[in-house]
Amino acid sequence: MPLPRTCIVGAGSSGLPVIKALADAGVPFDCFEKSDRVGGNWVFGNKNGMSSAYRSLHINTSRDRMQYADFPMPRDYPDFAHHELVAKYFDRYIDHFGLRSRISFETGVANVAREDGCFRVTLEDGRVRHYDAVIVANGHHWDPSLPTPPFPGSFDGAQFHSHHYVDPSHPHDLVGKRVVVVGMGNSAMDIACELGRKGVAEKVFLSMRRGAWVIPHYLLGKPLDQSVPLPSWVPFRVKQAFGEAVLRLTVGDMKRYGLPEPDHRLGEAHPTISSELLAKLGRGDVTPKPNLERLEGSRVRFVDGTVEDVDAIVWCTGYKVTFPFFDPAWLAARDNDFPLYRRTFHPDEPGLAFVGLYQPLGAIMPLAEAQAKWIADWLRGESPLPAATEMKRDMERERSKMFARYVASRRHTMQVDFDEFLAQLHDERRAGQRRARKTGYRLPVPVRAAMRSM
Repeated sequence: MPLPRTCIVGAGSSGLPVIKALADAGVPFDCFEKSDRVGGNWVFGNKNGMSSAYRSLHINTSRDRMQYADFPMPRDYPDFAHHELVAKYFDRYIDHFGLRSRISFETGVANVAREDGCFRVTLEDGRVRHYDAVIVANGHHWDPSLPTPPFPGSFDGAQFHSHHYVDPSHPHDLVGKRVVVVGMGNSAMDIACELGRKGVAEKVFLSMRRGAWVIPHYLLGKPLDQSVPLPSWVPFRVKQAFGEAVLRLTVGDMKRYGLPEPDHRLGEAHPTISSELLAKLGRGDVTPKPNLERLEGSRVRFVDGTVEDVDAIVWCTGYKVTFPFFDPAWLAARDNDFPLYRRTFHPDEPGLAFVGLYQPLGAIMPLAEAQAKWIADWLRGESPLPAATEMKRDMERERSKMFARYVASRRHTMQVDFDEFLAQLHDERRAGQRRARKTGYRLPVPVRAAMRSM
């Protein structure tokens, strides 16, 4: 029986396991990658201009928790590898399984729309293809988000988003300058610490709206994501209390370092990971500041009333979730909110799936791999989904739990816990297989694209 002809958008860290899973399952597909190589965001200086990797970037999740189950990272990789090693790993992955020829490189997708019961995909070179299913794996850390509305006033110096940061000399020369780094996420930590090294910036101010739990890369002698060996079924509040106790013993009070006290408990905001920041604060290499109030030419005023002369501002203010190939009137993530069943399927759009569209407390790659295997079963009719009404009820329950737990923010609209979500994906795949055995094997969408393209 012919299987749905499928389009995969993107060959980054989320798209690669989809390519492998569909190839293993015998599902016909085309994968379109805008760049000239695989790896997406992990390719420093990526030709597609969408990578946020800076020269000194290292992973914040450990090697063993980041690797695909089907292809472990080399054992000689360090716990927290540099981006060059990660990019090489993705190249090895696709070549090990002989799948490079299945990718159309330097081929962007301009538009995806429904047409006559299937999907009409228009490529950036003008070619048109038709598909029964589309899998979106275009990533969500490439479209910079700046403060909205912008801070009042104007600024005379250099200012740019962390997406464009390469090193202390690019895209602007910050050596010997007075710099404000705005944000409290992982990029802000890395950039502030790099600029705060002696001989780099003259002065570094780290401006934040609220306090955060700063977690070092190692806890109790192990990588942070391996240091709390509690199984996925342990209630979150138990894990939270255990994690807070470990941090109090190993790191102490955030106020001790000049940081504001977090206005939330551990695990109620996306984690801020840095082994350098607290030492930099203790040495005076980085100066903590509250949120900005206004820009005053060559100066910046903070909400505590202090004013500093500043040469540059680096906005580490996150990213917008966007799909440039969808008509926004059809599908858009407004305020970064895009509800999906198990962060994978849109209950009102048959044949459409998303991979890697979440913010995990851990790495995306193993989760994307589990999604890919589930999607491959679904495309073969071997793991049908629940009814749309059931999916929507489940989505509302999950969203209610998420919004009740996390600090209200555009950053916390698609959070998942690594182990729990991985277990859910495995359970969903098995539940679908049971449904297939009970009700019969049925393809998720009619197979029409092949006829449409003839």
